[in-house]
Amino acid sequence: MKILITGGAGFLGARLARTLLKTRPVTRLVLADLFPPPADLLNDARVEARTGALLEQCAALSQERFDGVFHLASAVSAECEADFELGLKSNLDTTRALLDALRAAGNAPRFVFASSVAVYGSDAALPLPAVVRDDTLPTPQSSYGIHKFIIEQLVADYTRKGYIDGRSARLMTVSVRPGKPNGAASSFLSGIIREPLAGLAAVCPVGADTEVALSSPARTIDGLITVFEASRDAFGGRTALNLPALTVRVQDMLDALEAL
Repeated sequence: MKILITGGAGFLGARLARTLLKTRPVTRLVLADLFPPPADLLNDARVEARTGALLEQCAALSQERFDGVFHLASAVSAECEADFELGLKSNLDTTRALLDALRAAGNAPRFVFASSVAVYGSDAALPLPAVVRDDTLPTPQSSYGIHKFIIEQLVADYTRKGYIDGRSARLMTVSVRPGKPNGAASSFLSGIIREPLAGLAAVCPVGADTEVALSSPARTIDGLITVFEASRDAFGGRTALNLPALTVRVQDMLDALEAL
């Protein structure tokens, strides 16, 4: 099985790569990202790293066929708000070019898009129901959320036309992420745990009673693979669904930290 992971050198991409190499019959794994993947992945003979902007790689990608694609590469929320053109280019233009490359290849690979809970937004004028289901109407309130929702529709249309076998998995906030904070608006939900454990100060920009939908890194990877391996019939006519989440208050997270 030949697999492409965009964003394959990042936190989730590298974890996904390791899991696939260990547990699935992968013969070739292409990791496309702006920077090289960790050394343990580069040392696996099945792995090929392609470094550079994904938009510039799409012409070459149209000349080869993949059995499966995990599209994780994305400009994150704060980047999209700070630089409108960057968000459009990194998210919409690049994804459209990738989808067209797969269409040109002609073998309709299974395609998993890493969407986001950000498609639902947060607006007092448009309150969400107590339980957000797969068919809850998305009302994105950020450029990032709008990009994700637009791409979900592109994935649905390319699937309808038979160019890909697409499915969009709406990821919850992944916590706890290791390393330095990234540009995601929800980055603090890792920072309020990670930084104190390292003896560093952390800032929480929301109230302690704020409820958040979280998923661990391991559960997120399991969810992406489950979505990839699911039959078309299992989607019941839709192409986008929510990955499972644990809803907690920020105070619950702080209490758990205090108990360590």
